[in-house]
Amino acid sequence: MASSKNLHLRAGLLSVLIFLAVLGIWYAATASSGAGGSTAGMTPEQIEYAKMMGKDPGAGTKSSGFPTLAEMGTTVWGHVSNPFYDNGPNDKGIAIQLAHSLGRVALGFGLACLVAIPLGFVIGMSPLLRRAFDPFIQVLKPISPLAWMPLALYTIKDSSISGIFVIFICSVWPMLVNTAFGVASVKREWLNVSATLQVNPLRKAFLVILPAAAPTILTGMRISMGIAWLVIVAAEMLVGGTGIGYFVWNEWNNLSLTNVIFAILVIGVVGMLLDLFFGQLQKVVTYVE
Repeated sequence: MASSKNLHLRAGLLSVLIFLAVLGIWYAATASSGAGGSTAGMTPEQIEYAKMMGKDPGAGTKSSGFPTLAEMGTTVWGHVSNPFYDNGPNDKGIAIQLAHSLGRVALGFGLACLVAIPLGFVIGMSPLLRRAFDPFIQVLKPISPLAWMPLALYTIKDSSISGIFVIFICSVWPMLVNTAFGVASVKREWLNVSATLQVNPLRKAFLVILPAAAPTILTGMRISMGIAWLVIVAAEMLVGGTGIGYFVWNEWNNLSLTNVIFAILVIGVVGMLLDLFFGQLQKVVTYVE
């Protein structure tokens, strides 16, 4: 136990050092370009390009478009200090954008759970169904979720619901495959004991098979959530409106690189928190012999 705590402490210190090193490299890379706005040393093409990017090379702005740590700090504080503002369709706080994205992910992921887990249970308990469904699963599973977006937009004719459908379709397969695998891998001894005790099929499913397969099912759910959060960002870039993906695309169109970087960091942090949540659930249902 002591060695484990010591390992966690050293890993935490190393993570802090790596983070500080990244900040140091960032500061060193941008410090030299933030000292002036003179056009000296710039070709006419470079000056014209800087103006096209919304900068005035002769007005004290940086010739390098990459933001400094001070600029990033100002942007982060501006978003964190007022995350719920709403100034119209294209200007909403980061918390509102995240709420839209998480809502779509929750709906699509929840629908996938309702379909994939029961169906995976049935497939896993029947070798015949497992063989029958396998070709369809192997064909549909590798298809990129975004490939479904044009079809969804054409048939559903609603961008928000189409985004939810894409989340649903990308979340189904990992859960379905892992659930079927977990159910099919339950120890035969446990099933034989339940048969000896003449346990009815429903009680066997909930009291024997489900607890044994739960860690594998949670693994599938964890993978599905990671894919869903990855896909919703790209989907929202396509369908527009609201969401963290639309926020990234809109800020890029506004040539606000600091906001784009901030959104990327938020996406990463939220994805990490979602993964940690499912990781903790997986530990709860895992039986250690």
